Amino acid sequence: MGLKVAKFGGSSVSDAIQLAKVKKIVESDSDRRYVVVSAPGKRFNEDNKITDLLYLCKAHMDHNVPYDQVFQVICDRYTAIEVNLGLNINLQKHFDEINQNIRAGASADYIASRGEYLNAIITAAYLGYDFVDTAGLVQFDEKGRFLNGKTDDALREELAKHEKAVLPGFYGSYPDGTIKTFSRGGSDITGALVARAVDSEIYENWTDVSGFLMADPRIVSHAKPISTISYKELRELSYMGASVLHEDAIYPARAADIPINIRNTNEPEDPGTIITAEATQKEDTIITGIAGNKDFTVIAIYKNMMSSERGFIKRVLGILEDYEVPLEHMPSGIDTISVVVSNKKLDGKLDEILEEFQRKLQPDTMDVFENMSLIATVGSGMAKRPGVSAKLFTALYEAGVNIRMIDQGSSEMNIIVGVENKDFENAIKAIYHAFVGE
Repeated sequence: MGLKVAKFGGSSVSDAIQLAKVKKIVESDSDRRYVVVSAPGKRFNEDNKITDLLYLCKAHMDHNVPYDQVFQVICDRYTAIEVNLGLNINLQKHFDEINQNIRAGASADYIASRGEYLNAIITAAYLGYDFVDTAGLVQFDEKGRFLNGKTDDALREELAKHEKAVLPGFYGSYPDGTIKTFSRGGSDITGALVARAVDSEIYENWTDVSGFLMADPRIVSHAKPISTISYKELRELSYMGASVLHEDAIYPARAADIPINIRNTNEPEDPGTIITAEATQKEDTIITGIAGNKDFTVIAIYKNMMSSERGFIKRVLGILEDYEVPLEHMPSGIDTISVVVSNKKLDGKLDEILEEFQRKLQPDTMDVFENMSLIATVGSGMAKRPGVSAKLFTALYEAGVNIRMIDQGSSEMNIIVGVENKDFENAIKAIYHAFVGE
């Protein structure tokens, strides 16, 4: 095998016990030369993520509330990791510097990023690797826009100097050196950027699950694992709520044609899920996975001769844009369209949007269906199999689920159905059992 980049998520680096597993994994394969780490996550359900505690420090500071106790909890957590790993790093100087910067009014991005920063210092010392800070390497412009080319050049140049290195995930910097973070979960992106920069043969993303499952295990018990999945299929499932990997982490790896392997730190012998440009279609599996989300609103608009009216769809999209409400889906007929939006994004603007639709579109009728769920059945092999839609609709009919909306892309890689929230779990179970079995 060639060079590998291994990224370890928060649950994989939450304490000394987990970091011992990380070391065993890294040392078991000499090709794992570059490691990216998150901040320590939860050790148990009631525990706090370090990143959340750091944001809490910032909130306390902004409201003139003492944050010393919260900050001490953070320091104690890192000190315990250091002591239990038998290290002697002198973390206190880092604690003092961070505390001083918080008191001086440091940004939320800087404060939150210190979780990864401190953890990378500890992990590098524990593994005997070089510590390489991503500030100055992962680059953003003055407006906070990610600079893809400059980041790749900077990482390539710097990492060429290091045979083995640990890097903190989640953040980079503005041109003036000020810290800028990605969105939460952004360490996945850092890992992908590093993998591209060192021409890694594979990007390993280590977490607390053995890859992707064909359905949410909270709904379908004993859901089967997905051994291989394409980037396109993953994008479809991620968009509909399946979350193991930050979706923005896909693009650097995909552009460089680097497979991503989702692995389990607690079960390192499990092969996990391989994400590649083209997934290998299994003969016995028509679909790749099922995912969905609740709480959508569907606005069904009917207007006679709609198909002959120029600019109708443009006006619909313009109204949504004016109210900053993104469109999720828009199934259409000759004289009808259904506008599907997330309740969360709608944020109390429904009545105003309906008034604008009425004024600017002058529809014959307009119906609103609230408390709707969308469920996507995804698989690159579905287009080659006759009867897939019939099988799906029959399964829902037999389960007593009323389909309120159907949407299928031109690629035939997915079929999206809209059902009422109350039928969400039952619908997913019915689809899973129809295509996969018990």
